[in-house]
Amino acid sequence: MRYLEANNESSKDRAYWSELAYKMAAPVLSNMSEGTLRANMLVEVSASYDGRDNRVVYMEAFGRLMAGIAPWLALPDDNTKEGAKRRQLRQWALKSYKNAVDPNSPDYLLWRGHGQALVDAAYIAESFLRGYDALWVPLDEETKNCYIAEFQQLRRIDPPYTNWLLFSSTIEAFLAKAGAEHDEFRINSAIRKVEEWYVGDGWYADGPSFSFDYYSSFVFHPMYLETCQAMKDAGAGTRIDYEKYYDRELRRAQKYALILERFISPEGTFPVFGRSIPYRMACMQPLALMAQYGRLPEGITNGQARAALTAVMHRMFDGSDNFNKKGYLTIGFVGSQPNIADWYTNNGSLYMTSLSFMPLGLPAAHPFWADAAMDLTSVKAWSGQSFPKDHHWKDEIQTKDKY
Repeated sequence: MRYLEANNESSKDRAYWSELAYKMAAPVLSNMSEGTLRANMLVEVSASYDGRDNRVVYMEAFGRLMAGIAPWLALPDDNTKEGAKRRQLRQWALKSYKNAVDPNSPDYLLWRGHGQALVDAAYIAESFLRGYDALWVPLDEETKNCYIAEFQQLRRIDPPYTNWLLFSSTIEAFLAKAGAEHDEFRINSAIRKVEEWYVGDGWYADGPSFSFDYYSSFVFHPMYLETCQAMKDAGAGTRIDYEKYYDRELRRAQKYALILERFISPEGTFPVFGRSIPYRMACMQPLALMAQYGRLPEGITNGQARAALTAVMHRMFDGSDNFNKKGYLTIGFVGSQPNIADWYTNNGSLYMTSLSFMPLGLPAAHPFWADAAMDLTSVKAWSGQSFPKDHHWKDEIQTKDKY
């Protein structure tokens, strides 16, 4: 009986996740697949928006959305209700990828003329890395060549010494995996700087000085891991040991995921601080990533991670006006809160929240979905249960071994 109850509970959780992911993705992909996203998307920008070309909105929405749902769309087809939605989204996505680089399409993305393209091209490259066989391999050769050309021309952009270095490295690492000409200097330079910016216990400084925000979630952990993994996949490593850096970063990401799970309160809330907070659940990306990798840290079970992320989803999306009248995400953290937007925020930016949906790429029989929900660490702590202590985690790195 307990097994049946647990199985029913986990099935409800997966149905909730998949329905929410579909609700988020369908307006973007159904329109972009037909070349009508620019015509039909209801766009919102920050009151302090810096006046950049509004066409960046569409590249932000598409790239960030696809980076989050790529693992899900990479699952094989099945005859379930979820499978039908997933198949539809994949079909739309493949057409959208083609339109994104077709200069004759009304939805050809704004690849040129501005620096923001580097950011969102990196999320498109990340989506290919996360769903390589299902989303990159099926594209026709002309479309693949267009992507390679668009990615390579972005070398015109000199990224600032911040998390932006990882946007360059992600793109170049994807090119390496795809067997295209790539710039290993951009990859290795990013790795060296990221190593300099590691401050301990899973946190990275965003540049030379520490910023207390969620950019370790948004960019550092996932893109550092994926850069190293793609270079391993490409068989690279004549100048740098990508295996070593991957293993080190994986341990850091696990520590950070442990912290994120402890951030989540018994009520399904988490601390709101730092810039880019309208990215909503992207704050939880490394916890989702470790679950999707099957590398959750000791002290967090699959049922516990699912319960934590599901609790936040319900708290954030249930009964709140997170979507505008045309079905696109609206600026806010929970509902419509336009006052919290940064000067670079538009509602295309907000599709970063899809990055927490990566565990949908695990099949329904995986323990993340099949195991019974377990109490969060905060629930255990605040209800008088025994819970594991947390300690400072020392990174096993010697100064001479940094590079």
